[in-house]
Amino acid sequence: MGVSSLLQLSLNCDTLRPVKQKPQSSLVILEGRCAGPDVCPLSRVQAGAEVCIKELTTAPDITQRLRELGFCERQRIKLVARESSFICQVCNARLGISEKLADSILVERVHAR
Repeated sequence: MGVSSLLQLSLNCDTLRPVKQKPQSSLVILEGRCAGPDVCPLSRVQAGAEVCIKELTTAPDITQRLRELGFCERQRIKLVARESSFICQVCNARLGISEKLADSILVERVHAR
C-alpha cells in the first residue's frame, strides 16, 4: 500500500471522533447554492471550480493534518472531480477526501482575474 493510499484511508476513516461543528449562522444553503457571504462547504462546489479555503471546521487533530497536507486557510485549491470522493488539487498534488470531510471545509469562490 503506497503513502497516498494510507493517506486516503486515514482521512476517510469512519472511526474518527465526532466532529464538533461551530454554529454557521451566516451560512444558508438553498437549492444546492450558498446564500449569504459567498462562503459554502467544499462539498457544494462544482467540479473544475477554483476556491479559496476560508475555514476548517474539523476536530483539532484533523485540522492539523489537513494543514500539513496543504488545506490551509487562504490556500487556493481546485476541485478536480466529485465522484465517490472529492479530488482536490492542492499545492500541485491531487488528494482525495470524503464528502463528510468536504462538508467541513468552508470555501469561497475565487473570481477570475
